[in-house]
Amino acid sequence: MRFKNKVAIVTGAGQGIGLEICRKLAAAGAHVILNDLDETLAKQGATAITNQGGSCLAVPGDSSDLSIITQLLDTAVREFGQLDIAIANAGITLFGDFFDYTPEAFSRVMQVNLNGTFFLAQAAAKQMKAQGKGGKLLFMSSVTGHQAHKDLGAYGMSKAAIEMLARNLVIEVSAFNINVNCVAPGATATERTLEDPDYEQTWSRISPIGRPSNVEDIANTALFLVSEEARQITGQTIVVDGGWSTVSPSPY
Repeated sequence: MRFKNKVAIVTGAGQGIGLEICRKLAAAGAHVILNDLDETLAKQGATAITNQGGSCLAVPGDSSDLSIITQLLDTAVREFGQLDIAIANAGITLFGDFFDYTPEAFSRVMQVNLNGTFFLAQAAAKQMKAQGKGGKLLFMSSVTGHQAHKDLGAYGMSKAAIEMLARNLVIEVSAFNINVNCVAPGATATERTLEDPDYEQTWSRISPIGRPSNVEDIANTALFLVSEEARQITGQTIVVDGGWSTVSPSPY
């Protein structure tokens, strides 16, 4: 119960990595505010965690919308009296050839991945600063912020920017005992990625460790970074990709 009575917000958590993070936080004693754009997924996720004995509330909505961010913070403070952990997990991937990529697609990727991360961090840090007890910020990056990947120029750009935000915020928030870090997943087996029937076989072949990550691999890393065990780690990114980015063979 290393997160007993801690209060955490996790965005984009209706399924996949985000949901597993919520499950693990709740199982370790945290009160969790679970956000997802899809209202049905958000409510189903929160209900499942509650039925397993955890404390979890659903707050659906677009996590890049400032009114939803405000609602997330208000819910945490109103229901549980504080905020200790904020995890900006929500993000979207819009593949597209560089020569044909549209302004609309570019703007949407930046809105969700960058605006959502920046302004959740801002709101959470303000609350943590006011509380005077410190806190943990965690952003979800990607190996595509480190290695080129075909048709993901805009997405990779957004993820590299998120890592720079974490580094820069060290200057802004460390005086208030707030840590800020990133997790950069590589290929991960989720409901979405496994829609490709060749996904697991392809990434097993080209990952040095012999398989893609699963959601538990990423969630375990996330929980470490928002725990007291990582209190001396800040401004850092941990890559979780089975060694793929050390050799970077293309899946194509």
